[in-house]
Formats: sequence, C-alpha cells, structure tokens
Amino acid sequence: MNMTQTATKFYLKIQQVEKQCLFELAWGMGQQLTVSLPYPESLTISYQDWQQNYLNFYHKALRGRVVNKGKLTRQVDWHQKLVQAEAKLVFEFHRWLRHEQLYEIRAIVAQAAKQKTGSSLSQQNTDVPTVDVFITCNSQDLSRLPWEAWEITEFAASSKIRIARQPINIRNTTATVNSPSKRGRSKARILAILGDDTGLNFQADKEAVKFLSPIAEVEFVGWQPQESQAELKDKIVKAITDQRGWDILFFAGHSNETVNTGGEIAISPSTTLCITEISQPLTMAKQRGLQFAIFNSCSGLSIANALIDLGLSQVAVMREPIHNQVAQEFLVRFLQSLGEYKDVHESLLSACQFLKLEKNLTYPSTYLIPSLFRHPGAPLFRLKRSSLRQELIRWLPTRREAMAISALILCSLQLSTQRFLIDKRVLVQAMYRQYTNQVERQNSPPVLLVEIDEDSITKAKISNPVPIDRSYMAKIIERLTTMNAKIIGIDYILDRYQPENDKKLAQTLRSSIEQQNTWFVFATSPNGSGGWLEVLPELASPKWRLQGNVHVLGYDRYVTHLTLLPRKYSTETPLPFAYLLAVAHLLNFEQSDNLLQPQINSSIDLLSQVKNHIAQTTGKNFLDLFSSSSRLQPLTKFSYRLGQMWLYPIIDFSIPPEAIFVRLPAWQLLESDEYELLPKMTLEKRPSIVIIAAKYKDAGLTPGEDNFPLPAAVRYWRSQKNPPDPSRAFPGGEIHTYLVHHFLKQRLVIPIPNLWLIGVAAVFGKGVVLMLDNNSNSKIQKKEIILSSLFLLTLIYALASLQIYISAAILLPWLLPSLTFWIYIFLDSIEPKSTFDN
Repeated sequence: MNMTQTATKFYLKIQQVEKQCLFELAWGMGQQLTVSLPYPESLTISYQDWQQNYLNFYHKALRGRVVNKGKLTRQVDWHQKLVQAEAKLVFEFHRWLRHEQLYEIRAIVAQAAKQKTGSSLSQQNTDVPTVDVFITCNSQDLSRLPWEAWEITEFAASSKIRIARQPINIRNTTATVNSPSKRGRSKARILAILGDDTGLNFQADKEAVKFLSPIAEVEFVGWQPQESQAELKDKIVKAITDQRGWDILFFAGHSNETVNTGGEIAISPSTTLCITEISQPLTMAKQRGLQFAIFNSCSGLSIANALIDLGLSQVAVMREPIHNQVAQEFLVRFLQSLGEYKDVHESLLSACQFLKLEKNLTYPSTYLIPSLFRHPGAPLFRLKRSSLRQELIRWLPTRREAMAISALILCSLQLSTQRFLIDKRVLVQAMYRQYTNQVERQNSPPVLLVEIDEDSITKAKISNPVPIDRSYMAKIIERLTTMNAKIIGIDYILDRYQPENDKKLAQTLRSSIEQQNTWFVFATSPNGSGGWLEVLPELASPKWRLQGNVHVLGYDRYVTHLTLLPRKYSTETPLPFAYLLAVAHLLNFEQSDNLLQPQINSSIDLLSQVKNHIAQTTGKNFLDLFSSSSRLQPLTKFSYRLGQMWLYPIIDFSIPPEAIFVRLPAWQLLESDEYELLPKMTLEKRPSIVIIAAKYKDAGLTPGEDNFPLPAAVRYWRSQKNPPDPSRAFPGGEIHTYLVHHFLKQRLVIPIPNLWLIGVAAVFGKGVVLMLDNNSNSKIQKKEIILSSLFLLTLIYALASLQIYISAAILLPWLLPSLTFWIYIFLDSIEPKSTFDN
C-alpha cells in the first residue's frame, strides 16, 4: 500500500474579512467545522520585517527581478537580523494559530492522526500513515504566510501531518488516466525549460535533472542568443505539446507574480511568457500525461494557482524570491528523493528538512519558502519502477522500424540474395587478403589440374567430346603414370559404352595400378531417379575403384557451398569426389610407414580397406579425418525445412587459384617433356593429386552443365595476373581443386546466417536509440560524437569480420546487420522532435 492510499484528507479554507479570519474545516463524509478568529496586525508587521531582512540578506543572484525595499547598508549584520526576524515571525504565527478558538480544529486533526497510527500498528502496516491538510487562502497576504511550518498539534508524533496548498478556484479536472504505465511508456518524461540565466548559473540545475536520466527521459529546451522572440516562444510551445507527452515540467530562471495572467516566466533576457499565454499548450500537455510541475524560480504563487486551476495534479513553487544557490541545493535534494521513488510531497518535505537542519546557518529562512500546491482530486505523483513488461514494451520496434526490419529479414531469407552477398563478400575477402599480405603462398599446390580444353580437343582431332574419347583419356593416364602420379581423379562420368575404346582405357587403368600403385577416384552423380551414375564395371572393378560424388552445390548455378559428408556413410550415398582424393592423399603421404595400396585382385573392396586401415592406424572414423564441420549438422538439416542453409560451409574463393592448383592443358601434358611442364618443381614438391577435368563449352551430362558462372573473387585473382587473364570460363574441375584444398587444410568457412545477426543488430540498434533518447538533453555536438563513434565502430566491426574470416574461418555478415543498425539510428533521427538541446 502506498502513501496516497493511507492518507486522510482535511480541507481548511481560511478567509480574511476585514480584521477577522474565518477557518472552515471540511473532512470525511461531509463533516465541516467553522471558527472565526481575529487576525493580529502584529503578524503582518512581523512578516514585512522578515521579508525586508530576507531580501536584504539575499540581495544578489535572486531568481526574480526584485526592487529592494529600503536602502541597503553593508555594515549591518543582515544574517543576524534575518535570524531574529524569522524567529519573531514564526513565534507570532504559531501564537496566533494556538488560539483557543482553533483548539477544536487542531483536536480533530490530531484525533485522525492518532487513529491512523493505531490502525497502522494493529495491522502491522509498514507504510507511515499520513494526514493531509489542504489549505486554501482567499488573499495573497494570507498565502504568503509559512503555513507549511504550522505545528497543528503536538500530539500524535508518530504520524505525519502534511500541509499542502490548493487555490481558491479550480475549474478543471486532472487527467490521471494518462499515467505513464497506461500510455505504454516505461519511463517518465521530463521537459526542462531553462529560461533567462542573467546573473544565474544553471549548470547545477542541469546536473540535478540529469540525475534522473537512468529512470526518466529528460529533454532540455532553452533560448539561444540568435533566436528571435517569436522563434523562442514557438519552440517552447512545440516542446510543451510534444505528441509523446510529459510527466514532469521543470523551469529554472527568473519569474514573478502577476495579477491577472497567472504569473510570468523570463525565457530570455528580453522575453517573458505569461501562464495565460501558454494555457492551451499546457492543457494539451496535461491531456497527454503532464501531472507535476516544479518552478525553481522566484515568487511562484500566481503560477501555482494558475496551473492547478488548469488541472495539473501538483505544482511546486517558491513563494518568495530565492537565491540561485539555494534553488540549486533544494533541487538536488528534491530530485534525489524523487529518484528514490518517493512522492512529490515527501520529496519536498525532505528537501525543506535538509535546508532547515543542514543549511540553515548558511541559508537562513530558506526552508520556509517552498510550497506544494495540490489538486484535491489527484493522487500524488511519484516516479514508478519499471516492470519487466514495461521494459519489454520499450524494446518493441516502432511501426517504421518493424516495416524496415521485416523487409531486411525477407531479403535475407532469399537464397539468391544470400548467394549474391556471399559472392561479393568473398570478393572483398580476396582484396583484403592481398592488401594485408595474408595470401597463401605455396611452392607446392596440392592439385595438378589437367584440363581437356578446346585446344586439346582440336589437336586430338576429336569431333565430338560428348562423351569424351576413352582412348584419349587413356593417353592422358599413361602420361601421368610415367610422371609417377599416385592419385588421379577422373572428373568424367564413365557410364556409357565405347566398345572400341573401353578396352584400351581399362588396360591403362590396370597397368597404372599394378606398376605405380596409383589410386583412382572416379566421378559419380545422381541420375535423377534416386540412383547414381556409376563407372562401367568393364573399366573398373567395384573391388578396387573409388567413386566420388561430383555434384556441386550452389544457388542459381553460382557455386557457393561445399558438398557435405553424410552423417553416416552408406553405399547408397557416395562420398564427395574431393573428399576421397584428400583421403587418398592422407593414406599415401601422411602414413608412409604403413601404406595401403590398391589391390586389383583383392576380395575386399577398396573403400572397406580404407575404413579399416584408418580405424586401425588413427582410431578415427574415416568421416572424421579432417573436420566435423564438413558433415551435415543437425541445425543445418533443420534449416532445410525453412528453405535455408544455416552453418553450411562455403567454398573459400578468396584464396588465389595459384595456391590451390597448377593448371595444365591436356595437349601440353601429351606433347611436352615432363621437365618442361614443371620446370621449377622437384619430385617432392610436385602436386600429389591430379584431377582430369573438362574445360570446353559442351562439358557436362547435358551440354554446358559443367560450366559455372565465374565467382567474383576468382575473376579478381585472374585480373591480378601479369598479363591479366580475361577468361570467363569456370569449369567444375576447378571447383573440385578448391574442395580438395579445403579438406586437406581443414579450411571450412562457416557463414553465420544474416537472419541471426540482423536480430542481434536490431537489439543493439534499439538499445542505442533508447540510450540516445534517455540522454536527449545532450548537446548536439555530443550526439555527433556518439554517432561518429558508432560509425567508427561499424567500420571496426567490418574489419574485424574480415580478419575473423581468415583467422577463424567464420563469415560474419556485415552489410545487412549494419543496415539494420543504422536504420534504427536513421529512423530515430527523422522522428518529429519538439525539443531542442540547450
């Protein structure tokens, strides 16, 4: 239960008629009591004497333009005179209010306080019971008296009797339905108007208000030297009527009382605003949630009466001129209590107690100056702790943000977009590798790519290369055998009969295995009906042949991804062509002390021998030889259901082809001397794996199927040659060389999905927007520094993602997440603002 729920209310109207004062007390269910009491002339004299000494002591840095009453004599000890005048005023005030005719009124209030205390103790209620007394005065002279210092009763000390004020006329109701929680805001919003600072310093005021920034949104508006009066007034009106609404209105500067215009505030050295001039904007602000106003300025009685009459819930003012430093001390203490979630009345009393107990020697009488005016129908305002639900509401995207992010998400889910972004990102990686000198430099690329190109077909006088002439293939293998090639991959589907040439090729294959222990990996591919296109048994016996899947994976014919291994091997699902070549390399070179050689006449098929050999020598499953990332992961498999390929390794074309393979046209292989072909390579440094592949326009199961669009990164590397290579051909055999390299080097680059990082960027962007909104009182220059820092952070992320790609083989998306983040910043910047930084 909070304070407002445990308070009992009394309404005391005090009317002065000539020399009599009429005290009318109302409470409960229509009860009322009326008492008449003479008004002592001595009280007026004491007040006037105190006021004169007060103004003489605080004659500088007042937050109001006050004409001194009397001549100021510097030799007088005004501090001592003020202390004496205060004591006399308080004595005369209390003596009058202790008159026996007011006994019954004081007794009724005391009895209510006792009942509240007893009820609280019996119910073990931890809340402090309160009795609120609303005082209304019918004249300015009565209103100026320090009613807050009235000790109504010396009884019921454990209860809290709080005195508030209310104007004699209240024509409008409050708009309590617009509380922050009901408006969907998790934080209160504070508008701070900084007026004319002539002779003043608002730095402490600004710091005090900023103290609430963690729990409230604070915005400042104030005059600038270059502004005209009309521009300044228009700016303040727009700020007050902000569509988002305010909870607290704060003013610091000079102000004064007026007779018919509700008081005036100085908004610049030459411009004042009367409350009546902004009554309509203030009414709109009230309807949008404005509940509490504090005017940390001089002589605010007229202002408080006018604002409560408009329907504001509570208004805190200074009844007399107030010194700049005292105003700042009061504000700091008041806002500290407000920041501790105390209500505004409790916060004001706490600040006054501070002035009375700790600052009275320095600033005498100042504790008597602040007053709180309250609308009788409104609960006391207090800042509210944000609930989890309210915090979540703050983080929800706005309509514009939701539309923009939805568009980016839909874009990121398109496979064609993903292909395009990967292709361009790998191009940037290639450039980054070159400029940072992180290019793989190998004297011995692992693969020799023997390409049967157009020139080779022409020189061999082959009229139709589809299917390839088996006798020509036999010549190439014979030549490679003489060069001591140990591992040969044939990137051709040998599933069709060529009766006149098959015998020649079969004999060459057997001879190469028997004489040189050569490993052959043949190509296979899905046949479109659930089976596989296998090499003819007349060419290679199932017992000693290895067949690898040459199907390459890509979007719209652009090759981007590896061919993944199955989770479990089965004869129905052949292993990737490049993987088998890498396994053969491992068995022949990394385990040279215990070699496994292909046996043509063996009763056990070669793949089973490979599996058993690896298990015995390494203790590993042969699928786990290189990297578990090369196998289909459960999350990747799940993503298939969403039409995505999450965490599916990509081919790293950012590595230059020279580090991957040595290119050799077939006609050069057949016509040139071995040492002319590879003059700079010793036998130990020559490529250990040979791939025989097609490079002509009709290559593939269907004409042209084995020719792919050229990746941007490969095109870049070709352009860096001297002279540049203008070729746009990109055959499947070249792709397999990259795959072999990736298996051997365990170079499996895992792309993090754009969708994931768009989500991260959206959260980060929203957090920054909320931070900027919470610190919207910052100067424009400070905001520019923050935005510049965020832009620099974006560039740092871009560079870091480029390096992480190389160092950790992880592709962190940059473009779409960065767009997501900056869309939040941009949309926040174009939201209509009605406040200006000061």
